[in-house]
Amino acid sequence: MNYEAALSTAIQRLHDEGRYRTFIDIERTRGQFPDAVWNRPDGGKAPVTVWCGNDYLGMGQHPVVLNAMHEALDATGAGSGGTRNISGTTVYHKALEAELADLHRKEAALLFTSAYIANDATLSTLPKLFPGLIIYSDALNHASMIEGVRRNGGQKRIFRHNDVAHLRELLEADDADAPKLIAFESIYSMDGDFGPIEAFCDLALEFNALTYIDEVHAVGMYGPRGAGVAERDGLMGRIDIINGTLAKAYGVMGGYIAASDRMCDAVRSYAPGFIFTTSLPPAIAAGAAASVRHLKTDQALRDSQQTQAKILKLRLKGLGLPIIDHGSHIVPLMVGDPKHTKMMSDMLLEQFGIYVQPINFPTVPRGTERLRFTPSPVHGPREMDRLVAALDNLWAHCALNRAEMAG
Repeated sequence: MNYEAALSTAIQRLHDEGRYRTFIDIERTRGQFPDAVWNRPDGGKAPVTVWCGNDYLGMGQHPVVLNAMHEALDATGAGSGGTRNISGTTVYHKALEAELADLHRKEAALLFTSAYIANDATLSTLPKLFPGLIIYSDALNHASMIEGVRRNGGQKRIFRHNDVAHLRELLEADDADAPKLIAFESIYSMDGDFGPIEAFCDLALEFNALTYIDEVHAVGMYGPRGAGVAERDGLMGRIDIINGTLAKAYGVMGGYIAASDRMCDAVRSYAPGFIFTTSLPPAIAAGAAASVRHLKTDQALRDSQQTQAKILKLRLKGLGLPIIDHGSHIVPLMVGDPKHTKMMSDMLLEQFGIYVQPINFPTVPRGTERLRFTPSPVHGPREMDRLVAALDNLWAHCALNRAEMAG
């Protein structure tokens, strides 16, 4: 077999379908986000405004985070030196887990290097802890949740997205005595819609199932202390395992679960993805802890972000552009064709200095390709005006339809 030819064929197929992914070289400058510098492929540099980042609140630039990281770096050096079992546990890791347990009002929290690993490691380990476990997973759950469920070797049931009635049917069809877990998200990031958390919790109570919620797009953003949608809705106490990230609203890196002390201890003791992974650098843990601590009290920052999202949605609706609006902070603008989506993204970058990545299959279903905007408190009127004018111009230039999509 000609292996290089096979690789070329696979890559060319992505080019032909218009969904080959290009990494844009962006330099963030301290204190200037969302303004950044684009290192062009031709070697030149150009100013850009970032509109697709997951640093939803600008905490990656916040002085309280940077100061904590500097202090930890000066005190301890760069890396952690090993896994949590082999010299990789420090006061910074323990302090961060304590902050996260307090945030979610749980007995304990367990830190991972990413929320992807937290989902994968936890969901793939649970059948070892509960033999015969059946996991009921929402059809649109994150890839990391899907992978964890797929790898665990146990039974799984996929219910239609946010379909409580379908989930009930699946639960009723299984052995009443079998251990069960319902896995879902609070906010689905591609459409920005919310999961019916209370209804899922009611089913879990009725069928004696555990509940597992992914709050990665909600932590820091929702609830009086930023613990997520479950906190906002007064439901945290009904969730058994909460997954979150430190790489989005908290602006740093890492993932975690929050649960009972016994649950965290069991996952810690059995999950290879935790046991054999070097822990986060102490400076990262220190910065994340500072960010979590700060956002427990900074409601003004959350309110500002929600206001910016509402303004952008209203302005795009006013132009008749087809956005999806489920009331969350995420603004998906539907294009519906991979090549048009990539072309729009390229033109925004090259002609207007606006950076937003195209979202194509397999991240979203074919025919629902989109541009996904994430306004933040640091996107001011100037940036908003430039974005809206550019989209109006390009939508006309590309002769795309103007028809608002229902939320």
